[in-house]
Amino acid sequence: MSDTQPALSAAVPGKNQSHNPDILTCLANLSADEVFTPPKLAAAMLDMLPQDLFRSGETTFLDPVCKTGVFLREIARRLNDGLRDQMPDEQKRVDHILTRQVFGLATSELTAAISRRSVYCSKKADGKYSIATKFTTFEGNIRLPRTKHRWNEKGRCEDCGASRGDYDRGEVRETYAYPFLHGIDPKELFNVKFEVIIGNPPYQLGAKGTTRDVPIYDKFVDQAKKLEPRFLVMIIPSRWMAGGLGLGDFRRSMLNDRRIRKMVDYERMSDVFPGVDFEGGVNYFLWDRDNVGDCAVTSVRGDEVIGPVQRNLSEHDVLVRDPNALGILKKVTSFKEPSLAEVLSARTAFGLVSNFSGHKPTRRKGDVRFYGTSPRGRVEAWVARDEATQNHDAIDRWKAMIIAAFGERGARPAQVLGRPWIGEPPSICTQSFIFVCTESREQAESVASYYCTRFVRFLVSLRKITQHTTRETYMWVPQQSWDRKWTDAQLYRKYKLSSDEVSYIETQIRPMEF
Repeated sequence: MSDTQPALSAAVPGKNQSHNPDILTCLANLSADEVFTPPKLAAAMLDMLPQDLFRSGETTFLDPVCKTGVFLREIARRLNDGLRDQMPDEQKRVDHILTRQVFGLATSELTAAISRRSVYCSKKADGKYSIATKFTTFEGNIRLPRTKHRWNEKGRCEDCGASRGDYDRGEVRETYAYPFLHGIDPKELFNVKFEVIIGNPPYQLGAKGTTRDVPIYDKFVDQAKKLEPRFLVMIIPSRWMAGGLGLGDFRRSMLNDRRIRKMVDYERMSDVFPGVDFEGGVNYFLWDRDNVGDCAVTSVRGDEVIGPVQRNLSEHDVLVRDPNALGILKKVTSFKEPSLAEVLSARTAFGLVSNFSGHKPTRRKGDVRFYGTSPRGRVEAWVARDEATQNHDAIDRWKAMIIAAFGERGARPAQVLGRPWIGEPPSICTQSFIFVCTESREQAESVASYYCTRFVRFLVSLRKITQHTTRETYMWVPQQSWDRKWTDAQLYRKYKLSSDEVSYIETQIRPMEF
């Protein structure tokens, strides 16, 4: 038996299957940008589609971002079963499926080779060991057209936003100018109108000298919609639901697109991609061109599965991932009180970035207190007053301070926020912290006690999808009078929460004392 035989039996039933471990369950990811799709996940995504698609010899499928060929392989397998009665001759059936129904654009030379090996059981579609007999080129229907970035005067690619300094690599090395985003129209390339587009796009573009990777998955979703398939299924990071660098327009588009009819949202990425655990989780969705309505949302949080619940995705400006929270949120917002976000400091309140190093351990004349961070934790030191380039009036006020980033990777019950403390005047801080200014220590302590309540941290959690928080994350937290130490009991009574709602909050958020 040739070394291609295991992949052959995985792709097409009817071959020797006495022992056939699936190699696609064992491949390590290429990078955090390009995550391989486990076969089990690919099958679950295909289960979203009407299954009669796999009983038609006319249905055409495109994976515009092939990495291992797992989607096309699973599609071919389902078509092979579904067309068995219509096309009894197995070889003719296989040739029809592979030449007329399944198509892919690879993301690199390596993924093109892996994908062909998965689908055709040979690295060459027209090779000796290929299960297809009608191809006349080694690429078959899994291709990698050579494309280039289009650099603008700012050194960014017009199509994907890549930095020229990072991705202009000449003709020899991979440039990651993904064909689907760089001028290749699959309909023209294959001369096919695609009924189904399915895939797992690259998630981000890394950039040297920065920790802020640029999302790119949104561009693949938008481009796929432009091709107007009947169905679109993709899996993408869930950060778009409430945040993400430059994803505001994409979020609004997704929330207002009534053609998104099904969605499965995983709070933890590692639940579907073993060994990969970005903050924020992932989701896959079904977009149905010809049907509009509410979306059936299933939320997965570890072993807990909620739903599917019929949701109007555009009910709020972000997607509340926890459907059990909607009733609580409605009660709180019905009071129409000013938001804590209105008095919370902006990012980089005093103009000092996180790695600011101009502080000193001892006080000099005219210095003010300084709060920053280091790998060992919070830093308290001294700095010249004129290091602050903005918000000078806040220097001499009491501050209820809290760190802007606090990560837990989906822990339950969650803490959500770091422990607050009181910033004594005169003081400034880096962008690592946000704060509310008050007129006295007592008021600052009142705000800090409020931060600590489960009530506040639960409301923050509904808009906090990564470790980072901004003013907008606190949009649903109402302001209070800062004349007491706030407790959850007081807040539960004020907002008339039921015993079940209180119990739910307390199962989700762990206690924290100021």
